[in-house]
Amino acid sequence: MTNAPADISLAGQNDVRHHLHPYTQLRQLEKDGPLVIVRGEGVQVFDEHGKAYIEGMAGLWCASLGFSEKRLADAAFKQMTTLPYYHAFSGKVPGPVTELVETMVRWSPIPNARVLFANSGSESNDTAFKLVRYYNNARGRPLKKKIIARNKGYHGVTAAAASMSGLGTMHQNFDLPLPGIVRVSCPHFYGFSQPGETEAQFVDRLAQELEDTILREGPDTVAAFIAEPVQGAGGVIIPPPGYFAKVQAILKKYDILFLVDEVITAFGRLGQNFGTGVYDLKPDMLTVAKMLTSAYVPMSALYVSNEIYQTIADASAEIGVFGHGYTYSGHPLACAIALETLRIYESDQIVAHVQKVSPRLQQGIQAFKGHPLVGDARGLGLIGAIELAADPATRTPFDPKRGVGAYLVKRAQHHGLILRVLMGDVIAFSPPLIITEAEIDTMLERARLALDDTLAWVDSWRG
Repeated sequence: MTNAPADISLAGQNDVRHHLHPYTQLRQLEKDGPLVIVRGEGVQVFDEHGKAYIEGMAGLWCASLGFSEKRLADAAFKQMTTLPYYHAFSGKVPGPVTELVETMVRWSPIPNARVLFANSGSESNDTAFKLVRYYNNARGRPLKKKIIARNKGYHGVTAAAASMSGLGTMHQNFDLPLPGIVRVSCPHFYGFSQPGETEAQFVDRLAQELEDTILREGPDTVAAFIAEPVQGAGGVIIPPPGYFAKVQAILKKYDILFLVDEVITAFGRLGQNFGTGVYDLKPDMLTVAKMLTSAYVPMSALYVSNEIYQTIADASAEIGVFGHGYTYSGHPLACAIALETLRIYESDQIVAHVQKVSPRLQQGIQAFKGHPLVGDARGLGLIGAIELAADPATRTPFDPKRGVGAYLVKRAQHHGLILRVLMGDVIAFSPPLIITEAEIDTMLERARLALDDTLAWVDSWRG
C-alpha cells in the first residue's frame, strides 16, 4: 500500500492510497497529496478547508454555467424520477432524446445533420475515426482510410482518439499511434514560424505542406483531416487568418472529409455558437461534449452530414445492423440536462454575454506581454493563454525539467485561482461562460501575483 503524507486530511490519504488519477504525475501526488474540492458556487470552487478558488479553467474547459446552476439540478431531479435510464438500441429511444436532437440540429452548423450520442469527447472522436472507415468501405473505397492530424492536436484518450492527437505523452508506453495516422504541422505562428516569415507566408507554407503530404501518401488513400478550430490542450493555438480557407480548399480538391473537433469550442466559448462560425468551416462530421451539459453529467455527440448518414444507412441495410453505439448513448438524464443547458444558453443570452465580457479577458491577457517571463499572449472569446519563455526576445523556452509553468500554477492556487499548465509552459485560461467583468479582473490580478512570484523564484536560481 502507498504511504500517504501524514499532514493531509483523511480524504486526501484515502485518495493517495486508492485512486489512480488521470493526467497526473503520480509519484509527485503521493508526496504532496491532492487538492480536495467539496463545493462549488458560481465561478468558484471550495476545498475541504473552506478556501475559495476562482476556477479559471471551468474545470477542464467545460463548466460553462459555473458550479451551482439550480435549473440543471431541477432538470436532473425531474428526469431521475420519471425515466432514470433507457437505451436507443434496436429502434427504441428515450423520450428526452427526441427533444434534444431537434434542438441540437437546429443549432448545428451541418445542414440536415444526424446526431449520434456518446459520453465523452474521446468516444465521439473515436466514433468519427470508425465512421470514416465504415463510410469509405460502404462506398467502395477500401483503401481510403488514412487520417491527417496535426501536431499538438488533442482529440481524446481512447486508442483511436489518442492516435489522432499530436502530443507525445499520449503515445509513450501506450504503443500508439495506431497505423494510418499521418501528421502535419499545427498553425502555431509564435512557436513555429521561420525568421522573417509573415503570417500569410506561414499559412502558405502549411497549406503547401498539407497538399504535399496528401500527394505523397496518395489522395486515394487519404480519407479525412481532423482539426480543432482553436487547439486547446496543445497550447491554445489560434490559427492565423486564411489558414482554414486554404485547408478546406485542399480537402475539397482531393475528396477528403473534414472532421471538426469542437469538444472545447462548441456552445459559446469563442463568442459564437460554434467555432465553425468564427472560421467559416464546412465540416462533414463535428464532435461536441463538455459544454453540451455544462459538464454536470458526461455527454458527447457526433454530428454527421446527411450524405454520410445515407451511406451508413444503406450499409446497415446490407449488413443487417449498424454495429456501433454505447449503453449510455442518449442517456435520459444526460439528455434532460443537455436540453436545459441549451435552453439556458438561449434564454440567458450566454453567447451575447461572452461577446460582452471577453474583451476584458483578452485585454488582460495581452497586458501580460512585456513581463520578463512572457513570450506570447493569445486568445479569442473566453479562452486564452500566456506562453512562458526563458528569453522572450529570442522565444527561448525554459528547460521543461525546471517546471516553471507548474510552479506558476501552484502559486496561482495559493492566491485562490485554479489555472492549468499545458506542454511548453503554456498557462491556459478558460473560465465559465457566466463569469463577470469584475471576476475576470480578480482572476487576472491573481494570475499577475502568481507570475510575479514565479519571476522571483526563477531569479533565485537563474542568477
